[in-house]
Amino acid sequence: MQTKRRPVRAFILIHVKAGRAKQVAQSVGAMPGVLISRACWGVPDVIAYAEVSSQRELDDLVTVKIQELEGVERTDTHIALD
Repeated sequence: MQTKRRPVRAFILIHVKAGRAKQVAQSVGAMPGVLISRACWGVPDVIAYAEVSSQRELDDLVTVKIQELEGVERTDTHIALD
């Protein structure tokens, strides 16, 4: 019997350069696996929520896709407990 794996769920806090929050939030929101992405007041500048199939996919999403966006200074990723 094959067991269905649960998705890896994570909140991604994104710190960006001044004036880039809305653009970064839109770009992140269009990425596969990202269910919600919003610019917000205060720290961090953007909060995103993602559900992906593995930690490897989460690593790729954060370190290859999000961190490489213009204006992104750093990210803090928090994997949600089920």
